[in-house]
Amino acid sequence: MTRFDSLADWLRWQETLHPREIELGLDRVRAVADRLDLLQPACPVVTVGGTNGKGSTLAYLEAIYSHAGYRTGLYTSPHLIRYNERIRIEQCEAADADIMAAFAAVDAARGDISLTYFEFGTLAALWLFARAQVDVTLLEVGLGGRLDAVNILDADVAVVTSIGLDHMDWLGETRDLIAREKAGIFRAGRPAICGDPDPPADLAAAAAECAAHWYALDRAFGSRRSRDGYWDWWSLQCTWQELPLPALGGGVQLHNAAAALMAVECLQSRLPVARAAIAGGLATAVLAGRCQHLTQDGIELVLDVAHNAEAAAALADWLAVHPAAGRTRAVYAGLADKDVRSVLAPLLPKVDCWYVGSLSGSRARHADSVLPLLVEADAAAAGYDDVAAAWHAARADSRPDDRILVFGSFLTVGEVLKLLESLKG
Repeated sequence: MTRFDSLADWLRWQETLHPREIELGLDRVRAVADRLDLLQPACPVVTVGGTNGKGSTLAYLEAIYSHAGYRTGLYTSPHLIRYNERIRIEQCEAADADIMAAFAAVDAARGDISLTYFEFGTLAALWLFARAQVDVTLLEVGLGGRLDAVNILDADVAVVTSIGLDHMDWLGETRDLIAREKAGIFRAGRPAICGDPDPPADLAAAAAECAAHWYALDRAFGSRRSRDGYWDWWSLQCTWQELPLPALGGGVQLHNAAAALMAVECLQSRLPVARAAIAGGLATAVLAGRCQHLTQDGIELVLDVAHNAEAAAALADWLAVHPAAGRTRAVYAGLADKDVRSVLAPLLPKVDCWYVGSLSGSRARHADSVLPLLVEADAAAAGYDDVAAAWHAARADSRPDDRILVFGSFLTVGEVLKLLESLKG
């Protein structure tokens, strides 16, 4: 059995354990989960998939159930700064020692079965949730749905937040094909919730084929604005009026919050939640890197992990509704497997000057491949060797009332958050 003295050592080892960084499939991870007796949790499980909006939907669910007094277990990915962000129990990140104990348990159980980095983390999270005896398990799909490691559990409620064209090499080149993969988290006789206002037909078809109970946004449930600062949520069974607007920024957040409330309603018989907990959860949900606001010496900072066309369009809509007092400077860095043109296009009219950084790693996109697209669009832009250099240049050029927008990848936002955190220390 392998043992390491630090969490960092465990993670470095896991990166080399399996021959492929990503290998979709459930046989290996299910076999290890069975040895650890993790396949039948004692509490309800909510699994959330989708192209965008997964993290926000789970943040609302975690906050609502916590306000209602339940012990929550939340598993998300990727992280921004610390691996510990991925595993939260009662809204607190798991400690290094606890994660290391979970890794040791998984390693002891796997025998000669090889696991990916994500599979190791998924099993560790489930092991910690079982030990903590959480009241509700909240899981984010890492990639797709059907063959993602979290799908070893039969979700009591499955949510698909949105369907966009992303990870097409793995999931298919059309929204219908991608919908089929994401619908793999649906289960017979259990709720299948869709938070996309215009889902591909194949998503509902897949729910019908597996005999799941289909709940579609604007059909089985939905939202409507009420007076300023409030909104109403409705379903075919009940209505919650004049709820506080979701705490997370972005115009699509009503869709995400509405899907979360539909999940809460579907579990009311097992996990009763009162209005006060719903209102409190909506108003206090926190999620780093999603229209996250900070200020530094009078300069507004907006950090968003938007890395595909749909997320970039939603970010552009938010910027249009919340214009900056001064100039807007964008720090951008992305990955090579993203359609950079479709990500940049909606934001070009909203940005005065671009600071393009380069990420590291096998999937990284270098600034030199982005700059020609911005020059072609007559945008003021400069390239830098890394995100830190791009950030420092944007910060040096900014004045009070200016805005710095940081986006393009979890890695990009994470790098800037690390820089800001180091300044506090």
